[in-house]
Amino acid sequence: MTPSEDAELAREDGVTLWRQIVRTLERDIAAGAYPVGARLPTEAQLSARFAVNRHTVRRALEDLSRRGLIRVEQGRGSFVAEETFDYEVGPRTRLSEWIRRNNKEPSGRVLELKEIAADAPVAAGLGLRPGARVARLERLGLADDMPVSLTSHHFPLSRLPGILAALREAPTITAALARCGIADYLRQSSRVTARLPHPREAALLRTPRHRPLLIAENINVDRGGSIVEYGISRFPTPRVQLVFEP
Repeated sequence: MTPSEDAELAREDGVTLWRQIVRTLERDIAAGAYPVGARLPTEAQLSARFAVNRHTVRRALEDLSRRGLIRVEQGRGSFVAEETFDYEVGPRTRLSEWIRRNNKEPSGRVLELKEIAADAPVAAGLGLRPGARVARLERLGLADDMPVSLTSHHFPLSRLPGILAALREAPTITAALARCGIADYLRQSSRVTARLPHPREAALLRTPRHRPLLIAENINVDRGGSIVEYGISRFPTPRVQLVFEP
């Protein structure tokens, strides 16, 4: 489908020009002229289409972005917002399984894998003393190549010897833990907060700086109750919402 044919914007009907542009673009998106994930025309192209200046177009795009209808990526343009994923947080939350339940193909990109000294929050999460050696894995999770999570995973080296090598070689964290003798692990607790993204987080998750992230601090334990992982996951809103099951 193609965008609707526009009559000249009414300049004396009591509705500001940018709101008229918002209404027109809303109709175009609803009609499928710009499908989910599609890039909108540039500000210059929209300015020419509506015969207005770029400031007016920018105001309309800001309103659409604030209401979650589009997402604006610095240096790339504006895109029709994707559907919202319900991330069900349960005792065996696995990212790849969740993505597949949403009929998407899971994939990921390892951003960092190294041994570090645990700072105070990581040490507290793992039940260790500050400065204890831990393995840190930072991974970007994707659903059909769309970023849905940015997670820093921490593993206690004293309890899991060989975890660094296992994480390098195994396709998933579950498989890596299995190589270290952890056949199963459960979510002990999740603490959720929200904040605005840092520049790096916004770039990796392809989300605007003004849109909050959901921050989930998770502690996973083995069947005996020993902590095997402390993770900090960042989810872009409104692309992902967390659903807690009893």
